[in-house]
Amino acid sequence: MNPLRATIAARVAGMELSVIKDMAVRAARTPGAISLAWGVPSFVTPAPIRAAVQEALDEDPDIGRYSLPDGIAEFRAAIVERHHAATGVRADAERHVLVSAGNMQAMSTMLKVLLEAGDEVIVTDPGFCSHLQQIELAGGVPRYWRLDESRGWQLDMDALPALVNGRTRAVILVNPSNPTGRIFERDDLLALAALARRHNLLILIDDPYSDFVHERAAPLFNLASAPEFAAQVVYMFTFSKAFAMTGWRLGYLVMPECLKREAIKVHDAELICAPRISQVAGLAALRMAPPARLEFARIIAARREQICARLDAMPELFSYQRPQGAYYVFPRILAPHRDSREFALRLLHEAGVSVTPGAGFGPSGEHHLRMAFCVSEQDIDGAFDRIDGWRRRSQR
Repeated sequence: MNPLRATIAARVAGMELSVIKDMAVRAARTPGAISLAWGVPSFVTPAPIRAAVQEALDEDPDIGRYSLPDGIAEFRAAIVERHHAATGVRADAERHVLVSAGNMQAMSTMLKVLLEAGDEVIVTDPGFCSHLQQIELAGGVPRYWRLDESRGWQLDMDALPALVNGRTRAVILVNPSNPTGRIFERDDLLALAALARRHNLLILIDDPYSDFVHERAAPLFNLASAPEFAAQVVYMFTFSKAFAMTGWRLGYLVMPECLKREAIKVHDAELICAPRISQVAGLAALRMAPPARLEFARIIAARREQICARLDAMPELFSYQRPQGAYYVFPRILAPHRDSREFALRLLHEAGVSVTPGAGFGPSGEHHLRMAFCVSEQDIDGAFDRIDGWRRRSQR
């Protein structure tokens, strides 16, 4: 045994790489594999964003320097306008806004602000797998709030009160949901906020996907738009998905003033600031004409139809619920299998297709797979052609 193993903290030694990244790495190491495992949009970062960055590289002498820890003032002012347009609530750039290096870093910061060892955070089950790791790294304990698959992965409001105790500090919410694509009901979200207010809990909203809403019958309600619950809500937006900027690592938080005072300490200690060049890109993104973003949403909606049609043709392998938002589908495995990881590895090794095992998203995710449809149309068809060929070979 390597003696250095004894120097590694137990909370880290006991972790595994997130199931999403694990399958992405395995796909990258499998010659010719097609990956539906990682939610990286196939789009190129829009030209106006790239042009603004190039201009800054050529002309701005400060482009390689730190910004203030909470971000460039002009960018924060633009964030205030975007937040007002999206929610109807006007934040204050100085008192409420903190620029982050994406929502992963934002969430990690907030959990470190909130949690003492052993404190609990309620997460949806299934829910985003990296939140579980972040809670544990901050010394906390995730409590699973099971979604109701029989009702299209809705929030189970009857189960929520029993999850709250004296150690509960927050609820994490992704809406539309990752991995299910469910858009949660307005009345349920307001009931959640009322419960949070009664118990002095925070609701940490992780918002990568609100630009991708496919079902007009299920309009997206953002709890950050309810001013009566402003003291309970920390809203986090990332530029990764809506603007095809996953590698730029940029986002922002809008939060109560007392929390910003604490969050900026953690943010400064760990990061100093989000990269200035990424903030320049973000400012250009917020100034970009809406049609470019709407075109991304239109393409994602068409790809949803494409992947659903391919799943419809495989009823013996999968059953699924049409995602209302985001860009994932979360089918239940009907084919013989031991567990979701074993089935995912079979698809990779025998069909050359990488998907994400559902068990990584919580206990209720077992016997499901997450498939991303933000990849190209060619990759969606190529992956399902391979799965269909694998199915046919298996039946011989």
